[in-house]
Amino acid sequence: MSNIHTTAIIEDGAQIGENVVIGAYCIIGKNVKIGDNSVIDSHTIIEGKTTIGKNNHIFSHATIGTIPQDLKFKGEDVELIIGDNNKIREYTLFNPGTIGGGAKTVIGNNNFFMGYVHIAHDCKIGNNCILANCATLAGHVEIDDFVVIGGMTPIHQFCKIGSGVMVGGGSVVTQDIPPFCLAEGNRAKIKGLNLTGLRRRFEKREDVDSLKAAYKALFRGHKPLKDIATELLNETSDNNVKMLCEFILNTTRGIPFERK
Repeated sequence: MSNIHTTAIIEDGAQIGENVVIGAYCIIGKNVKIGDNSVIDSHTIIEGKTTIGKNNHIFSHATIGTIPQDLKFKGEDVELIIGDNNKIREYTLFNPGTIGGGAKTVIGNNNFFMGYVHIAHDCKIGNNCILANCATLAGHVEIDDFVVIGGMTPIHQFCKIGSGVMVGGGSVVTQDIPPFCLAEGNRAKIKGLNLTGLRRRFEKREDVDSLKAAYKALFRGHKPLKDIATELLNETSDNNVKMLCEFILNTTRGIPFERK
């Protein structure tokens, strides 16, 4: 049985799972689905066609599923999908998709969104990510798994952030950041590999060593970046190196780095 505070407003049609806790003065819209064992703290608003999975904790004063901040939005049928085991802290703002971006904003599992984080329309976020306070994603941003975004960091629309990336706090990201890299600055540039993240994630030293060698070839070589990526892709059997090279070859916004 769920525990719903007497002051909460649950509109007819909302689907509430088992053992859900909904705090005081929350507003849950008619098209909202909330999975089992989730906790919605006081004064939270969840609207629109929003699906929230199991074991999520949404803290007080979050605003989830309100219409996109896009002047082209005219009330189309769009949605926000949130997976399982996420922590969404105070004063966060998550918007659904738009027709022009596929009509869905999708968030994976086991993510931690700190206070005042904004996830704009049509964003795609993987699993096991951490977005620190006031990280701000514009529309159509894609973030892969195991990404850490430092506080006070805006990310430009249509940017892609690869798996295992760390973006330093106070950065301004306007281009794509390849997997396993560390980026920082205004405007953010690649500073090296995210070695701390790699060592936590990969048990075998050879996995880290392979990425070190690939990084050196790519970003300290003398040929054009995509030429080197093509050569490495054809030579390597390492799946992580392949991921890095394929990301570089498929970038549309470019890779922000300087050879020294």
